[in-house]
Amino acid sequence: MAKILIAEDEKPINELIRRNLILVGHECTQAFDGEEALYLCQTKTFDLALLDIMMPVIDGFQLKRELPKELPVIFVTAKAGLSDRLAGLGLGADDYIVKPFEILELLARVEAVLRRTHAENVGLDIGPCHIELDTRRVWVNGEEIVLKPQEFALLEVLVRNRNFALSREKLLELAWNFDYEGDTRTVDVHIQRLRKKLGLAQQIETVYKLGYRLNTKK
Repeated sequence: MAKILIAEDEKPINELIRRNLILVGHECTQAFDGEEALYLCQTKTFDLALLDIMMPVIDGFQLKRELPKELPVIFVTAKAGLSDRLAGLGLGADDYIVKPFEILELLARVEAVLRRTHAENVGLDIGPCHIELDTRRVWVNGEEIVLKPQEFALLEVLVRNRNFALSREKLLELAWNFDYEGDTRTVDVHIQRLRKKLGLAQQIETVYKLGYRLNTKK
């Protein structure tokens, strides 16, 4: 779990980001203008800041200049021009995401930055399992279980997108990549293997007419 500041003046977008980051286990603090975000960074400790650029009082670029250099920053903005991207990255931002964005892409980019800055908690307990994503190892009730590479790839996608309903097509895209030529039935087969090997029959839920969800709230 990471502590993340969301600085975004559009309340619906701020809340959308907050809710989805909380779903995957992060702790979020909201700011709705640059001045408030700066004050929060001066009084609290964060692992990552998500900054809009066009904010009241202090814009995102100026805010980045005033934040501690060691605080990782991702700009999340409607400013899609190359000059804006270069300006943001030139200020030392770790990533630059253009609105509108897919929430799964945002989560993936957040996790990538947290991995690079060693702020991501790569150990996770779900049901009887302890899962370590960095070492690609899994234990069930204290006993290590060896998964095949594709089984772990699917498990990692479920873990990184926990509490989200993912279609079979999306699971194929994320865990098998675009060049896989099989059909979605292979997802069902691998899901059944994970449920059996890891004792996650209740946690890996079937979502009717869609796909699957790893529910970590049970």
